[in-house]
Amino acid sequence: MTRVLVAPDKFKGSLTAAEVADALADGLLAGDPSWVIDRVPVADGGDGTVAAAVAAGWSPVTVATTGPTGRPVTSSYAVRGSTAVVELASAVGLVLLPDGVADPLGASTFGLGTVVRHALEGGAREITVGLGGSASTDGGAGLLQALGVRVLDADGNEVARGGAALRRAARVDLTGLHPAARAAHFRLACDVDNPLLGPTGATAVYASQKGAAAEELVVLEDAMTRWAQVVRAATGRDDSRVAGAGAAGGAAFGAISVLGADTRPGIDTVLGLVDFPGRLAGADLVITGEGSLDEQSLHGKAPIGVATEARRAGIPVLAVCGRNLLSDIQLHSAGISAAYALADLEPDLHRSIRDAAELLRRIGCTIAASTAEPASLSTRGES
Repeated sequence: MTRVLVAPDKFKGSLTAAEVADALADGLLAGDPSWVIDRVPVADGGDGTVAAAVAAGWSPVTVATTGPTGRPVTSSYAVRGSTAVVELASAVGLVLLPDGVADPLGASTFGLGTVVRHALEGGAREITVGLGGSASTDGGAGLLQALGVRVLDADGNEVARGGAALRRAARVDLTGLHPAARAAHFRLACDVDNPLLGPTGATAVYASQKGAAAEELVVLEDAMTRWAQVVRAATGRDDSRVAGAGAAGGAAFGAISVLGADTRPGIDTVLGLVDFPGRLAGADLVITGEGSLDEQSLHGKAPIGVATEARRAGIPVLAVCGRNLLSDIQLHSAGISAAYALADLEPDLHRSIRDAAELLRRIGCTIAASTAEPASLSTRGES
């Protein structure tokens, strides 16, 4: 009996991680009905993190909040006991910009703080926050404002939300910080090492991806510099140049400095949430994947994290993807014996995206029909 652990990330723009796992499992069983399939959708700490936790048995919680520009949106988080998993992208992510129109100066993380507050008031005391996909560069000010922190100008008035408004910040008042936030432990799923400020900081590297023009980059860097100064005055610590503080438009900075958050690689965080090491026990083969296997995949993306854990356990790994831009040497070095791409079956991109589920079923059938002895694949991954 062959036991297979199917642990893919989403195929962005096409299928969720759970849909990828289902389609692949259907194909595997069509190819060999005797196989036992365990489906464990994963994510790299960005969008899809909450879905991965829910698929692993965590309870979903729906909450009304505000998107990056302040419009009402509905978000969700996952909870198990006193631990909650919150996803920035599902509250204040780029995907929630109204009509896709960027607001680089005014977008805020306030809605993320609303979700965190809801989790805290529901009893969560361990909060994991997936930071990928941010639409704002506000240094985490909005997140903290939603948790009771006051950001004041020179006249003692509340500073508006959004990164640009922080140029007027004169003082941070922490006295109103939610008591549960003071008692909770925060962990950030973070895969970048950028600081808040400077040429490799949140503004310089990422703000243009959120719609900021050249003159707006200057405004935001000035605002983040001022924000770092007033936070330092309030907390007595300077985290502006800490590696990773620039993640999610500096949201990590606010969480680190005021909430005492620590950081951990995104895929490592998710694999812990879904008990991936425990699910590996007894598996003969692991199949992972994502939409595009490329150079970026080698730097903290889900399939490589899955392959690393499987290789430690001595279990061979195959990958499925929309397209594969990695060489055999790169795949093998990452612990992946072989990759199966939808593009090999359907070169037309639009058809490949449209028919991804059916193509994955075909690949699953092929894998089951051709992989008589999964354990023998482990030697191929060592070349």
